[in-house]
Amino acid sequence: MTATTAVPAPARRPRTARWSALAVGLVAVALVAILATRPDARNVIAETTLRGRPAPEVVGPGLDGATVRLSDYRGRWVLVNFFATWCVPCVQEHPELVRFSQRHAPEEAQVVAVVYDDDLGAVRAFFRERGGDWPVVDSPSAKVDFGVRGVPESFLLTPEGIVVDRIVGGVTADGLDGFLAQAQAALG
Repeated sequence: MTATTAVPAPARRPRTARWSALAVGLVAVALVAILATRPDARNVIAETTLRGRPAPEVVGPGLDGATVRLSDYRGRWVLVNFFATWCVPCVQEHPELVRFSQRHAPEEAQVVAVVYDDDLGAVRAFFRERGGDWPVVDSPSAKVDFGVRGVPESFLLTPEGIVVDRIVGGVTADGLDGFLAQAQAALG
């Protein structure tokens, strides 16, 4: 007689690795779907407690050293644009601001840039290389007064200096034209 030795059945491995991989894959697919279908991050109107109120005064040295005052631009529509040269979306939106500025005579709509935590030498070089002939002001208190949390961020002001819109993220010239036309129509 031959004795047979029973071979134990192999232990079943938990399928944890497979289920984990499947779960990670599903989450990745869901994130891609959400990001692919969300609206463009440019020209996004955001809430602000300043809407309908006079804009805070912005005062500081310009790129040429002369004092720039936001209130000096009353009588025309103003786009106050907070930016920095190290901010990639700011660099991307700059040609759009140049286009918007060129489409509108300074008497109609004026861009006023406010430096956000940047070196004025870098800002001067930025404008020299990329163009843009609007006033640029270094006013560290302005970001607090306007409640700016990051850049780029812009505010559209009426000729009376009242805040109409807060735009978070990069802008396009066409988007700004649309906001300006809507605001002008609303004022009659």
